Amino acid sequence: MRSNRMGWGLLAPTLIILGIMGLLPFFYVLYVGFFDWNVFSATGDLIWAGANNFRRLVFDSDFLFSVGRTLLFTTLAVGLELILGFLLAQTLVRDFWGKTFFRTIHALPLMVAPIAVGATWRLLTIPGFGLIPYYLRRWFELDYNIGRHGEHAFVTTIVMDIWHWTPFVTLTMLAGLSAIPKEPQEQALVDGANRWQVLRFLTIPMMMPVILTTLFIRLMDALRIVDEVFLLTGGGPGDATRYIGIHIWRVVFPSTDYGYGSAMSMLVLYFTIVLCWLLFIALTQIGKQQSS
Repeated sequence: MRSNRMGWGLLAPTLIILGIMGLLPFFYVLYVGFFDWNVFSATGDLIWAGANNFRRLVFDSDFLFSVGRTLLFTTLAVGLELILGFLLAQTLVRDFWGKTFFRTIHALPLMVAPIAVGATWRLLTIPGFGLIPYYLRRWFELDYNIGRHGEHAFVTTIVMDIWHWTPFVTLTMLAGLSAIPKEPQEQALVDGANRWQVLRFLTIPMMMPVILTTLFIRLMDALRIVDEVFLLTGGGPGDATRYIGIHIWRVVFPSTDYGYGSAMSMLVLYFTIVLCWLLFIALTQIGKQQSS
């Protein structure tokens, strides 16, 4: 009994901080989602709206478009990051000249803050000044301009996210590859299996918990991306890069529609939790299969 009290006493400061910083804002945003509220109106009062804000989301074409755009961005960016990170981790498992130097250089983007990433890529993509428009015009005669062409801006945000977060995927994959036993792979090679068969039937199944965990983390980050994209494109041109985080920002701040923005935030949070819960169930099932 005494040890339980001591344990709860040691946990109490952390639980209090989590409650203040996590639960209170959550319930406050949920509360505001049931009201129409514009702090710059004549009265600034909260007007009860019931479930109207949540009902509006179903028929809001701008919101649905931003959700679809965010899902497309997340699928392409995270999918490519997983593939590149896994291939790079496979390379880094082996010994080669300059391996330590490459690992150091490859991990440098992780040390850069998201706002700095957006600023750096903004400088790189300025027409007439940045390196990317210069070399694309020189080598491929491509009129690259993220302020004019929506597809250029969309692809650039994907490449920027891949540049920033592939090192994270590589490091997690490398840790997983270093931890799996080598004997089954060596035995399979001795028995006549080629490297593709070893990768497909042994390495990837044993790496599945690491892959799903990495996907779990990257999925949450990609769905809520704001900083880099906002500084790079501002959500434009048009709505090409108007991802859900930027769309919510525009509704809450320039439009000052706090009630609708809160409802939107809660729905996105719920959607993210559902996706992560499905990944968690898959991860748990794989863990049970491997332990049995």
